Amino acid sequence: MKTIGLLGGMSWQSTIDYYRILNEEVARRLGGLHSAKLVMYSVDFSGIAEMQRRGEWDAAGAVLAEAARNLERAGADMVLIGANTMHLVADAVQQAVRIPLVHIADATADRVRQAGLTRVGLLGTRYTMEKDFLKDRLASHGLTVYVPDAEDREEVHRIIYEELCLGIITEESRKRVTEAAERLVGQGAEGILLSCTELPLLIRPGDLSVPDFDTTRIHAERAVELALSE
Repeated sequence: MKTIGLLGGMSWQSTIDYYRILNEEVARRLGGLHSAKLVMYSVDFSGIAEMQRRGEWDAAGAVLAEAARNLERAGADMVLIGANTMHLVADAVQQAVRIPLVHIADATADRVRQAGLTRVGLLGTRYTMEKDFLKDRLASHGLTVYVPDAEDREEVHRIIYEELCLGIITEESRKRVTEAAERLVGQGAEGILLSCTELPLLIRPGDLSVPDFDTTRIHAERAVELALSE
């Protein structure tokens, strides 16, 4: 079994899910007392979030790049950035190490295509919805990506940073995010990408009228697949 390297803490709420899913999936595949071989570097998200707010992406990339080098030195065979937004600096992370970076958009696009869909709505932080780093990567797999209007983008972003990253889950916010998703369905989306690793904490299976894609789970399951491959 290869060793998975996880860049976590962005936020720690979803990093818990990464750790759980990685171990559950290894146990499901191998049975018995098997669990994942992994090393984790968990950053202080406050500093990263401030760099995001200021647009200091190169600085944030340098922090994650050094963290990835630490994972490699600790014996990781691959690296996962446990956050959709921070894939904006995926190139900087990959250039810092010799081990492969498992990209969340590649894993997600493959799962969408396996489901027979090509048109998806994208929910995430404002950075993920407004910048092109994730949308372009998804489009390179043949997907058409829809994003919410400005009002919905702002509200979803607020819910992520002011509630979900702090472990706050409310029915009102579930309703607001669900409504934003359904407006994307009205534009033609056949499925909804929960492209913030905190959103699966809020949106439950069956909440939407179309399939939703939990990028946290998809990313973790891809890592396990690679860890157990020859």
